[in-house]
Amino acid sequence: MRETTSTPSVGLTLYKQVKRQMLAGLASGEWKPGEVIPAEKQLSQRFKVSIGTLRKAIDELAAENILIRHQGRGTFVAMHSRDHHLFHFFNVIRHDGERTEPAITLERFAKTRADKRVCEKLGIAHSAKVFTYTNLLSLHGAPVEVDEITVPEALFAGLTEAQLRNRPSTIYSLYQTAFGLNVIHIEERVRACLADSRLAGLLRVQPGTALLQIHRIAFSYHHQPVEYRLSYLNTQEYEYVPKMAQ
Repeated sequence: MRETTSTPSVGLTLYKQVKRQMLAGLASGEWKPGEVIPAEKQLSQRFKVSIGTLRKAIDELAAENILIRHQGRGTFVAMHSRDHHLFHFFNVIRHDGERTEPAITLERFAKTRADKRVCEKLGIAHSAKVFTYTNLLSLHGAPVEVDEITVPEALFAGLTEAQLRNRPSTIYSLYQTAFGLNVIHIEERVRACLADSRLAGLLRVQPGTALLQIHRIAFSYHHQPVEYRLSYLNTQEYEYVPKMAQ
């Protein structure tokens, strides 16, 4: 008997339809971070597909680090732990290949209105209110990167400086636990720039020092942009290595 789903979508293979429906369940909070999803038999009955088709959808979600399989325990919704962030979203390593967790200092926090560029990046209305904050990242005891981060107030209502400064885990873990926003992928572009006096002071380099500028948009489910950041990396001892090259 031919397999069908409850809401077929023209142009999508069957397992892709199942994947999209599972993403809808994740986005709605039906299955929360750290929770186990229903058993394969139950899900295959729900989506009216074979176990094999369901597994293909789950395999793809697991490959994208949205779901995590634990042998003998089931399949869980991924949570943003420090290890997860370090190996999936932090792309800076020392020239000798050593990777370490950065020490982060919050330098600035403000609520303001977004300029045209930020509105376009985040897909928000002209002059919408946003939170902006600056983090200084240090590796092996020395400042290496400055992150200038912007998030929409509409998605992060009530965000405070204290939440950012005192968070027990990563920034993306805070997004997930406090605001129900799960960052599942990022898009980045890089270019060269020169340090102005402010960046030079934070990174302890001379003004005019060459830096790597990294533009990042972080997305949640359904390709919803939730964060825009500009990062400035001192490449004297460190380099940027995108995930695909690691």
